[in-house]
Amino acid sequence: MTIIDHLFELRYRLGVAMTAVIIGAILGFIWFSTAPFGWPTLGDVLLGPYCALPVEQRLSPNGTCQLLQTEPFEIFMLRMKVGLSVGAILFSPVWLYQLWAFITPGLYLKERKFARSFVFFATILFVAGAVLAYYIVPEALSFMAGFGGEAFFTALTGGKYINFMLLLLVIFGVSFELPLILVMLNRAGVVTYEKLRRWWRGLVFALFVFAAIATPGQDPFSMLALSAALSLLFLIAALICRSHDRRKAKKLAAEGLTGVGLDEASDIDPVASTLDTTPSAPPKHDDVT
Repeated sequence: MTIIDHLFELRYRLGVAMTAVIIGAILGFIWFSTAPFGWPTLGDVLLGPYCALPVEQRLSPNGTCQLLQTEPFEIFMLRMKVGLSVGAILFSPVWLYQLWAFITPGLYLKERKFARSFVFFATILFVAGAVLAYYIVPEALSFMAGFGGEAFFTALTGGKYINFMLLLLVIFGVSFELPLILVMLNRAGVVTYEKLRRWWRGLVFALFVFAAIATPGQDPFSMLALSAALSLLFLIAALICRSHDRRKAKKLAAEGLTGVGLDEASDIDPVASTLDTTPSAPPKHDDVT
């Protein structure tokens, strides 16, 4: 394909992906206040951690758990934001397939299989991180709201609360991809298990520092939950790297390449071979020649 053909292909793939996300955003916008098939609404799901606070610590003006709207049309923009986020998640197979279909022709068969596994596990890890964050939020809010005792109650605005929730879900989901990156670097030969084993103390400490900086709240629950989960995933990634390095070492040993560096020059015999100086008979030519 020419460059123009590639650009046309990219435009088509992006158009299909954006259309799928927009359709998902519309469905998410409707789902925010409408419960399909008996499911809870998105509003109820997002309000769940806040409503888990004790009644004396949260705002319940009409006898129900509610958030504050302090700006005109604030709830409309929040519904748009939540709908867009949900649409991107629900229709992720569509836009991921479009991305996959665009880059697949440039990959070898082995690379396609590896990339397919990477997308699958990346999705699983992101969802696991988001689910962990969702169940950590009530404990974090309860801890932070408890400092005021009975003198305060937590009246959060809709914008700040939902932005906090979405940010926390994204941070946990993206952070869970870090061990997968280690496995990819190990497969590419950049990081070995021996290096991870020697550096594990510093890497675990770096994970705790990262969790303290990345989590938007100031509570210890979200920080400890993220750092503990990342440390466990780091251990699993290290074991996977160990298994891969052992298989690689056995393969090199079977081929007789143990201890041979990939950047080392091959052994070449510098001694010149002898030439056969025996005179040969002159070639015979026929009459035509």
